[in-house]
Amino acid sequence: MTLDALVIAAHPDDAEISLGGTILRMVRAGAKVGVCDLTRGEMGTRGTEADRTEETRAATAALGLAVRCNLELPDGRVRATVESRQALAAVFREHAPSLVLAHHTQDLHPDHAACGQLAREAWYLSGLKRLAESSGGAPAHRPKLLVHFQSHEDFEPTLVVDISSVWEQKCEAIRCYASQLEPTGKNDRGEHFLFGADILARAETKARYWGEKIGRSHGEPLLLQGPLAIGNPLDIVGFA
Repeated sequence: MTLDALVIAAHPDDAEISLGGTILRMVRAGAKVGVCDLTRGEMGTRGTEADRTEETRAATAALGLAVRCNLELPDGRVRATVESRQALAAVFREHAPSLVLAHHTQDLHPDHAACGQLAREAWYLSGLKRLAESSGGAPAHRPKLLVHFQSHEDFEPTLVVDISSVWEQKCEAIRCYASQLEPTGKNDRGEHFLFGADILARAETKARYWGEKIGRSHGEPLLLQGPLAIGNPLDIVGFA
């Protein structure tokens, strides 16, 4: 299926937590949006791989995604290798998105940073005609735009998406991952979370911070790689 936008996330729930509002805004605008998770999240402290799989199905429905796939790379050991680059480039060629969104390459979580780097390298390789022909799959296709979203590490964004109108729906998608939100027992106080165990509270703090920056209640920051070409500066302000 051809997609308008494809999100590349290291683990199930990353797309919902970091970019759920942006995804919902695109879907509500009529776009076909997909998510490619790189791992099953099988090394997570909370929940099992089976839990994450069922939760991902529910979250996929909550977001209204057209496609969700998984590269099944090893959780905690995501790397931009020849094999992983080829696998992700094949996904780009198969779904031919115009827009790709991935983790920032400088994120604190090694899998997130590797995901961002892998996406950049696969983005380039996906447009090479001879490589596509030798792979025997879909024809070469390089997405028009690659942007990065924020997870743990802060950055100065190029754009902030107003997600005020879909904030509650984003929270519903995050709540689908119940195994990640609730302690597994009396000894689970969430110490393994670097910034606190309340994922929803952290997501709201960030969303309100970026929303305030643009005069809205909630926002999600994005970082472009290089300048964006426009024909008329008035397009930015909706001039008609």
